[in-house]
Amino acid sequence: MSSPLRAWLLPTRPAEPARVADPAQRRAIGIELVLVFVTTLGLSGLRSLLSLLDALLRPAPLASQDAAINTPQARSGLLDLLGQLLNILQLFAWGALGAYLLWRGGVVLARVGFDRDRPLKDALGGVGLAALIGIPGLGLYLVAHALGLNLTVQPSTLEGQWWRAPVLVLAAFGNSFAEEILVVGYLLTRTRQLGWTENRALWLSAVLRGSYHLYQGFGGFVGNVVMGLVYGRVWQRTHRIWALILGHGLIDVVAFVGYALLRGEVSWLP
Repeated sequence: MSSPLRAWLLPTRPAEPARVADPAQRRAIGIELVLVFVTTLGLSGLRSLLSLLDALLRPAPLASQDAAINTPQARSGLLDLLGQLLNILQLFAWGALGAYLLWRGGVVLARVGFDRDRPLKDALGGVGLAALIGIPGLGLYLVAHALGLNLTVQPSTLEGQWWRAPVLVLAAFGNSFAEEILVVGYLLTRTRQLGWTENRALWLSAVLRGSYHLYQGFGGFVGNVVMGLVYGRVWQRTHRIWALILGHGLIDVVAFVGYALLRGEVSWLP
């Protein structure tokens, strides 16, 4: 196996952050991980599992059932807008919590990728990651839906309010901010402190990412596990969190806004 390929498939653990040896500190990190993910995306994963089980128990096939992502929060347009913004605020707060806990624990956030030293490189990397995952991801969704393994995902059921497009863009980047910080930057840093191997931590991160997409069906789970393996490995090798946030955000912007514009206009979109 060539050295560059080996470095990607079997990466060595970096020297920083140092492995925590004190039992009390290790226990504290473990408790923190449980509390963070039970409060945020881990709980979403359990809810998604229940949602999928409920869909499987219904007499209708998966492909004939819908899974909506951005849905109205109230009948009143103003209250709906405020509800959407509160959901977005929660997502950014989740991501900020992960970054804060790392900083509070003595981790230099620049080493996790929270710096602005290479904005152009991060932007190009984000666009490349969006294309690498987004295009095959759409194909996987269409195949899984055709095979009856996925629900019909509706990225947005918001009607034509004047604020729909900007809110969907904010929601897209709220999702990417929360997910990439928590399941990549935060989780992979904490598991390094616990002494986990890079591959073991990567699989945990990827499966966790897939778990909170189970409500979409088996295709959504597999697609997001693959995304998690790619994004997690890119971070382990480059530590560029902004590129991941941008790449993920662009995928969701295309999905959310594109679906809102194309729904009912093209025959190939379920």
